[in-house]
Amino acid sequence: MRFINPAFRLFDCASWPMALALCLSLGLYGMPLRADQPMRIGMIGLDTSHAPAFAKLINQAPAESPLAKLRITAAFPGGSEDLPTSRDRVEGFTNDLRNLDVEIVSSIDKLLPKVDAILLESVDGRKHLHQALPVFKSGKPMFIDKPLAAELTDAIAIDLLGKHYKARWFSSSSLRFSPSIIRYRSPDMAGKVLGASAWSPCSLDPTHSDLFWYGIHGVESLYTAMGVGCQQVVRISTPDTDVVVGTWQDGRIGSFRGLRAKTTGYGLVVFGADKIETDAKYEGYQPLVLEIAKFFAGQEHPVSNEETLEIMTLMQAADLSKQRGGLSVQMQEVWQHHHNEAQQIVAEILKK
Repeated sequence: MRFINPAFRLFDCASWPMALALCLSLGLYGMPLRADQPMRIGMIGLDTSHAPAFAKLINQAPAESPLAKLRITAAFPGGSEDLPTSRDRVEGFTNDLRNLDVEIVSSIDKLLPKVDAILLESVDGRKHLHQALPVFKSGKPMFIDKPLAAELTDAIAIDLLGKHYKARWFSSSSLRFSPSIIRYRSPDMAGKVLGASAWSPCSLDPTHSDLFWYGIHGVESLYTAMGVGCQQVVRISTPDTDVVVGTWQDGRIGSFRGLRAKTTGYGLVVFGADKIETDAKYEGYQPLVLEIAKFFAGQEHPVSNEETLEIMTLMQAADLSKQRGGLSVQMQEVWQHHHNEAQQIVAEILKK
């Protein structure tokens, strides 16, 4: 079983706020910033509630907070006319950003020269591949909010383009970094998680592979506890509920329950070597935003791109299992098919 060891981080939890301030005072890639100049953060996509929520956490952070060393200074609204969740909210959220003294610009090309790092927030995962491309070319670090993409092919293409341009990026649900969930990645938990079961709301949208739209939250929680290594997936689906069961290479079993009935929520049960724990819960956006700040300051990825892609693969495999009437699907089969498609897309992009 593989766990991401927090020891890879440059600083321990107690000292990281001081370290973040030091990193930001030096600036990205060693370029100095004035002591009174925060890192300038740009935002792409103002069609999600995450946009004003993240902006308030950063731009209204108290002076003693590490987040005060960042400031969202400019944003490109974006939006998708064929997606009501985007179309009907972009104007309101754009006004929210204006009220936080964020400059609104008309394109990504106009945004990039004004900022040092990017929050790609577009609610429509179909947009992420082509919105990420100019950011990769610019060399600026980027956080890509959930979902990384609307389906696995685009997710892999994003990773391939990131590697081509040697770009720094990561993607994650905010659920991962809730203290009661991320604790399962601590060194003292290595080898102790024998299985886990997570649940979350799982509304669907026809523009996205099923679990990519909202089930990502519960699947991310599951992976935070289990780590990578899932080999096969089975999905049972009804109008109100999805149940996805994964078998890991070491024989452990993890499951996700997607909720679409009246009673929904977030949760995680971990079957440990010493005890069964049921107290994990969602604890807001701030833990994720703090991890983004550390990443922008130069620390290592808080979640590897490889793990993120395995999460996407499990969700795509769950779609295929549903199409096959609940039959077991091998993760490698799904990965290989979509990887081949992604290589072709990237080749076409790089020709232009």
